[in-house]
Amino acid sequence: MILPETELAAYLEANLAGFRGPLVATKFKGGQSNPTYLVEAASGKYVLRRKPPGKLLPSAHAVDREFRVLQALHGGPVPVARPLHLCSDESVIGSMFYLMEFVDGRVHWDPSLPDLSPAQRAAHYEAIIATLAALHALDPAAIGLADYGKPGNYFARQVHRWTEQYRASETEAIPAMEALIERLPARCPADDGRVSLVHGDFRIDNLMFAHDQARVLAVVDWELSTLGHPLADLGYFCMALRLPRNPALPGLAGLDRAALGIPSEDALLARYSELSGQPAPADWSFVLAFSFFRLAAIAQGVAKRARQGNASSEQAAQAGQMTALLAGLGASALEG
Repeated sequence: MILPETELAAYLEANLAGFRGPLVATKFKGGQSNPTYLVEAASGKYVLRRKPPGKLLPSAHAVDREFRVLQALHGGPVPVARPLHLCSDESVIGSMFYLMEFVDGRVHWDPSLPDLSPAQRAAHYEAIIATLAALHALDPAAIGLADYGKPGNYFARQVHRWTEQYRASETEAIPAMEALIERLPARCPADDGRVSLVHGDFRIDNLMFAHDQARVLAVVDWELSTLGHPLADLGYFCMALRLPRNPALPGLAGLDRAALGIPSEDALLARYSELSGQPAPADWSFVLAFSFFRLAAIAQGVAKRARQGNASSEQAAQAGQMTALLAGLGASALEG
């Protein structure tokens, strides 16, 4: 997905104060959904996020929602890149996009953090859980996001939504997904009134760290963010502990995590509970099963886009093949 650099530079010079071209745009690796580019211009470095071209699922790839969240969070306790400009005119590059500042940080693609020492790994996981707790401590109304999602019954609504999304991109029958679609609605917990801004894709490769310390510089990829139950983010992050080692979605299953310095699932839950002031989840099995189900539905969407030829990442087809594995892990988690 090559950007029209001359046209983009002319547009940004006319619409973003201080921007000067010419520019060169280079697509980042990864990003299964919204293509992301490093933009190097005469006035400095920037990052551009765009909707992918082609026919898209309803409500997906909402870069305008991402931009709104960045505006709400920038300068607060949850670090994000500074948002600069949102362009809804699809004629400029072929789809809606936004520009944000370039953050000079380090992305860890593998949750095992192979280049770090055990002490450094422990410190990074502490920073991750602290960042998550800080996100969930925010009052959505206080940062202008009171209307960013529907209130109440979050898990029930999400199960329904992702069932619809899965059906819209379904390519073959997967028994474990059918089992989850049948059983999850009855296992949804009663609404306990907890509502926070949830990231929706909170995993280690959506965090940018300082190069020389365990400090989160920016949380990125807010496409799936909404108002919801904070346990959804916690369950999603903890899936990595149970995912097998694989090139598409690297997991930690089978590794000696204690020797690596990576906290256990119980330790992560306890630390989150301590930092958030909230009790441990009453039905952690459901939270995990829901998380695997949701990610399986997302992976199936990636698979469908790969078949259509408009998926963002070169690994899209491989990630899409993860649907059955993820559904199986979800079905197993539901058994407790």
